[in-house]
Amino acid sequence: MTATENTEREAPPAAVPERKRRWGRRLLDVYLYGNPVVVTILAFFCALVVGAVLIVVADQATRTSFGYFFSAPGDTLSNAWHAIAAGYSALFRGAVFDPRSVSGGGAAVLDPISNTLLNATPLILGGLGVAVAFRTGLFNIGVQGQMIIGAIFAGYVAFAWQLPHVIHLVVALLAGVLGGALWGGLAGWLKARTGAHEVITTIMLNYVALGLLTYLLGVKGFQAPGSNQAISRHTYGTARLPHLFGPDLRVHFGLVIALLAAVSVWWLLTRSTVGFSLRAVGANPFAARTAGMGVERSFLTVMLISGALAGLAGCSQILGTNTALTGDIDAGIGFDAITVALLGAATPGGTVLAGLLFGAFRAGSVVMATDTSTPSEIVSIIEPVLVLFIAAPALIRGIFRLRASRRAGVGQLAKGWNG
Repeated sequence: MTATENTEREAPPAAVPERKRRWGRRLLDVYLYGNPVVVTILAFFCALVVGAVLIVVADQATRTSFGYFFSAPGDTLSNAWHAIAAGYSALFRGAVFDPRSVSGGGAAVLDPISNTLLNATPLILGGLGVAVAFRTGLFNIGVQGQMIIGAIFAGYVAFAWQLPHVIHLVVALLAGVLGGALWGGLAGWLKARTGAHEVITTIMLNYVALGLLTYLLGVKGFQAPGSNQAISRHTYGTARLPHLFGPDLRVHFGLVIALLAAVSVWWLLTRSTVGFSLRAVGANPFAARTAGMGVERSFLTVMLISGALAGLAGCSQILGTNTALTGDIDAGIGFDAITVALLGAATPGGTVLAGLLFGAFRAGSVVMATDTSTPSEIVSIIEPVLVLFIAAPALIRGIFRLRASRRAGVGQLAKGWNG
């Protein structure tokens, strides 16, 4: 064998094909080994499939065609496809973009995305309140009550006090933050001083807040004058959150506050000494106590912060979306915020994205119900199903035959919980 032949045999393969193979293998591994992003995308797809099944079941034409499926299966498949396409198309039109609004021009084109951002604002703030508590090992179920108290405080300042424009809004916001912080801090104080479980205390405080609101809406001076309905006096315009893009679009300055709050929470948890202490207590309270950290003080601190964020969500409702307090001022946001925090892996960035997604669901479900025969409750089912799939990554891996991850800690919820 000649030297030339030996050299040709031992020569390594071309660099470019090898590089291409490496990149291809990496992309394949991202899928096969259940990367958290891939798992989330697949979970979202599965939730949409479940929603599609429910849309088909709810569609009258499809149910009728099921009666003669074997004689004309095409009718059933056609009706089912039409119902699914119409339902999800209406959801998209109500949440992102409606092609029919192009002819109208102006603000009508941005109206769907404006409604999404409007609905997302209190969800982000409430979700951040839940996420902060998660990172310290606490489960704050009391966002509803903290929102209500924050709305009561902010609403009272907004309709009972007369102040100059900017000052009135700032004072009302501070009052709402104070109200939410006090309500959340009460649960934190009970946890720190007596060891009372925060799940029990926050749930009970939700009922107390609801009862207090119901009582106040019937009190003279708080209730709207000359009305026998459970509604408060209307807030002054000087205390209203300004619209971001003009009066024709409903999204208001609360969205900016929510994004600033997300950045602040990120800085608190990742860049501050207080945040390090909170995360250490959440990871292992016994080790944190041994290291000299005040575990009980951390419980009180984080519940004050969590309640303050929920109070801001209440401010967004009474100073931005509504003009008066009613019995449903929280609009179910308090419990949806828990789902948003779970979906966002208890991280500020994830919570913002989850809040936007749920805001889109809320905005789109209205159009889905009005433009099609699909009930809006379908969306209310898709949301928890989505969280269920994300909370069970092993289920997604089983459905799509993904391999178990070769690295520990895969799974967004675990990652968010442990920090």
